[in-house]
Amino acid sequence: MDHTQVIERLLQSSEPSVRWRLRVNGMGEARDSATIRELEREIQASPRVKALLQNVDGDGHLQANVYAKWQGVQWVFMTLADIGYPRGDKRLQPTADDMVSQWLEERFFHDFVAETKQDAYKKLRAAIPYMEGRHRTCASQQGNALYTVLKLGLEDERIHKLAERLLYWQWPDGGWNCDKEPGADTSTFIHTLWSMRGLDLYARVTGNGAARTAVQRAAEVFLSRRLYRRAADGEVIREEFTKLHYPLYWHYDILGALKVFAEIGMTEDERLGDALDLLQAKRLPDGGWPAESKYYTKVSAELGLGTDYVDWGGTSKKRMNEWVTTDALYVLKEFAEL
Repeated sequence: MDHTQVIERLLQSSEPSVRWRLRVNGMGEARDSATIRELEREIQASPRVKALLQNVDGDGHLQANVYAKWQGVQWVFMTLADIGYPRGDKRLQPTADDMVSQWLEERFFHDFVAETKQDAYKKLRAAIPYMEGRHRTCASQQGNALYTVLKLGLEDERIHKLAERLLYWQWPDGGWNCDKEPGADTSTFIHTLWSMRGLDLYARVTGNGAARTAVQRAAEVFLSRRLYRRAADGEVIREEFTKLHYPLYWHYDILGALKVFAEIGMTEDERLGDALDLLQAKRLPDGGWPAESKYYTKVSAELGLGTDYVDWGGTSKKRMNEWVTTDALYVLKEFAEL
């Protein structure tokens, strides 16, 4: 299918980050080229980035809880890494330190055996519960921290500790899960996707073989379920997984999964075909893709649950969303479908 018209439309977008996502991700332009460096400077000075960083104080610290949804460092850094913010901006280092320090607190280096869900919560502030041979912790916190500091060029020697924790906590089926029910024995898509992504980038940067092996194991959590279907009977796991969103934050959908598989270079497995076909089927007559649902409920500079600093185009099943569309075009390029 011809994507020329939608590409031309996106190249004229008023959002420099949309143009960057298309040119770098969708069209493969090098980030170190003079034109892309100039575009990244435009992104850095854009109203969107200024809004995302508006609560950073004079000492460089974001005045919000690291995990505040969706205005904490965790989510702001995920956004900056995804929209073309230039690498190596040391003004962001204090904020990066806040995030990494929180996810490497002392409690993450201790565990305890818990027999019941109630037991698991008793010592949770001091250590990680270990139940039925599995560590129960929200590993996407460390996974996203690892990914974003590497992507933004703000890493230091602590990336090795983040990676080590992820490897230590990996479940027998290849993923991660924070479920405190003793009988839970299957990894969750959400924590596995972002942990896998972080370890893949870490492996690419450091050459770490254990991380690379962990990524391959984690991929099977998704591939054995064709990204959104139950392994047992092929039924859709959750309808929300089939809808398109931007941003995903810590949630999951087929586009987010396909994007990560494109990033880690695993595009040949035939089990990805169902999700890819579903994505293709969602293409609009104008050549773009919609945001069918969203996870931010409000846009404001004031801190609040479910609040983002910026709007991402809203939702509509009939109107193209530029952020979703640039992701979809990137996926199609990497899967040789464009």
